[in-house]
Amino acid sequence: MESLRMIENWPVETAAAAVVRADGTVAGRCGPTGHRFPLASVTKPLAAYAALIAVEEGAVELDEPAGPEGATVRHLLAHTAGLAFDEHRAVAAPGTRRLYSNAGFEVLGDHIAKATDIPFAAYLREAVLEPLGMTATDLPGSPAKDGVSTVDDLALFAAELQAPRLLSRATLAEATSVVFPGLTGVLPGYGHQRPNDWGLGFEIRDGKSPHWTGLSSSPRTYGHFGQSGTFLWVDPDAGAACVALADRAFGPWAVEAWPPLTDAVLAELRA
Repeated sequence: MESLRMIENWPVETAAAAVVRADGTVAGRCGPTGHRFPLASVTKPLAAYAALIAVEEGAVELDEPAGPEGATVRHLLAHTAGLAFDEHRAVAAPGTRRLYSNAGFEVLGDHIAKATDIPFAAYLREAVLEPLGMTATDLPGSPAKDGVSTVDDLALFAAELQAPRLLSRATLAEATSVVFPGLTGVLPGYGHQRPNDWGLGFEIRDGKSPHWTGLSSSPRTYGHFGQSGTFLWVDPDAGAACVALADRAFGPWAVEAWPPLTDAVLAELRA
């Protein structure tokens, strides 16, 4: 895809990208797609997928207590448990605000590790990475932000998100639809959003503005971006997903560069 060559003009040392169609085929690649990048918060969708598999396996339940008093696994996945951003302390009642929280995903990882008697990184590897053939992906630390992967590996995950084999379609549909609708909150890097819609580990685009996806992205678009200069989105209306990884921290360059890339990819897919 010619549109992916836009990453060659990004002000970064290394970048790679791929577009994956709904049937799992790769529409295009650009850059060193086998290069391993820190994912930052693009780790969260992988961790969430493992959590959802744990739910389907019966190891945990979405509405069982987890985290602060009154919170559940569902609250942790949807950033509504009331935990602070990077501290394991409650700052709001569960279900009342959309408080984006790394701490919440760390609590979630610990909860699943205790329920399964398997360290969370090992559970992620056994439940998600190995079945999908994501051999270059690893979680050496926090399930909120410490994943390392490649565009080639994340393209496999993007295919799974569009045609799930590890989860039921019903579970994935719930995870990629708005959970606890109407809650406001801050989308990191993009300010206060009313509402700040989120699924179970996946951010939902809806009508958010400003946003890191494109002006032509459908409201049903879901995914995540990371502070290390990374993103993954799936646009069900376009029948495609896009992964882009770079080695420069998120900042004004990404705010300027990411939406035009997405719009160009979507235009080329429609052509």
